[in-house]
Amino acid sequence: MSNLTDLTISETLRKFKAKEISPVEITKAYAENINACNKQYNAYVTTTIEQALEQAKTAEQNYMNGTNRPLEGIALGIKDLFCTKGVRTTACSHILDNFIPPYESTVTQNLLNDGALFLGKLNLDEFAMGGSNETSYFGPVVNPWSKEIKLVAGGSSGGSAAAVAAKMCAAATGTDTGGSIREPAAFCGVTGIKPTYGRCSRYGTIAFASSLDQAGPICKDVTDCALVLNSMAGYDEKDSTSSKIAVPDFASFLGKDIKGLKIGVPMEYRVDGLNPEVADYWDKAAEILKAAGAEVVSISLPHTKYALPTYYVIAPAEASSNLARYDGVRYGHRVEGNGLDELYISSRTDGFGREVKRRILIGTYVLSAGYYDAYYLKAQKVRRLIKNDFDSAFQKCDVILTPTSPIEPFAIGDKKMLENPINMYLNDVFTVSVNLAGLPAMSLPIGLSKNGLPLGMQLIGKAFDEETVFKTAYQLERGANFVRI
Repeated sequence: MSNLTDLTISETLRKFKAKEISPVEITKAYAENINACNKQYNAYVTTTIEQALEQAKTAEQNYMNGTNRPLEGIALGIKDLFCTKGVRTTACSHILDNFIPPYESTVTQNLLNDGALFLGKLNLDEFAMGGSNETSYFGPVVNPWSKEIKLVAGGSSGGSAAAVAAKMCAAATGTDTGGSIREPAAFCGVTGIKPTYGRCSRYGTIAFASSLDQAGPICKDVTDCALVLNSMAGYDEKDSTSSKIAVPDFASFLGKDIKGLKIGVPMEYRVDGLNPEVADYWDKAAEILKAAGAEVVSISLPHTKYALPTYYVIAPAEASSNLARYDGVRYGHRVEGNGLDELYISSRTDGFGREVKRRILIGTYVLSAGYYDAYYLKAQKVRRLIKNDFDSAFQKCDVILTPTSPIEPFAIGDKKMLENPINMYLNDVFTVSVNLAGLPAMSLPIGLSKNGLPLGMQLIGKAFDEETVFKTAYQLERGANFVRI
């Protein structure tokens, strides 16, 4: 592998400007890694290397002309949930196996406008429904930290996290509905941020749960996350949930003093089943921030125990509505039948995978007559209580520190996880409440378990206060001194 792909985005941009390396040179290096590694890790489901090399030539010319843009020549991987004009976009589902969008998502268009280039589309859990990247129609992603046993990369953005960890792109886009950026980032030893709901446009991003989905970057480090999020974020009139709030320069907050900052540690997150090593690293993370001048305070999030059941009522309900459009009539996979009803049933039966069908059925049930009040409305009320908990907690602290996942990466095909989906859902215990409350949160690697596997820590901020998350994460990253794969 080329040493060029070890470079972070910030290092790469400096070398581009100093004419020490060229965009074509580094794009070729990433392409070589894809050709060498993708069969092993299954991170990319579609590659666009020739297109990327043409974009890299344009980037070179822009550097020569002095017209380079913020991410000029940076080679990214795109989660296959973002529509890319003229490039196959599948959501890793058989029902969209050969769908080619005629338009570009706002997030990917923003990145293109800022000079980034795309190496291809990355694997994910089908329609982003899963926590291990095992529900993909194209097969599971293999964690680059795997040794004798193949390990999951986390989900749903497993392809994005694995591609960054295996140096098959400089950074990648992800989406986070209940932890789908943060958990794979933790499992693969990289860094990812879910921004505040509404910070990044959802236009052109294939929907799972509309009130929870949010795009964000997965990168090698905190600085790169700031640079990429600067380009991804912004108001979009095509998205009714997009917030008309100015996007600050996130990178400008890196390295700022956190002296006197209050770090909240929620007592309810010391759950049964929490890996003792994770608990020890949680304490270590708190000590690192204290050493940097922050104050650690105990806080309470009393409705935490209801977050998982609330999420698994609301998210499937919204999914059942969003996925009704895939009927075999207008686009996507079609199985002919005798009459319209049979065409619908056959197309959806053949097109959707097991986990997607499970969530559609759950969602349809909780929205049905007689159960809507008992389940869905009640879940929305609890969601408000969870949000209120965070509002109260932030009266006492500036940012909240928790583990990202209660466990380390597990084996692909783990029967405990596959035979009982509830076990898989429990891995989201520290992440789903953030989506329910619409808050920003970042996962970054803190250290290795005794098995030599990465463990992640999560920092949760106030709504539209990614700046505090970034400056705190930067200090935690410096103190942890984690060595990437």
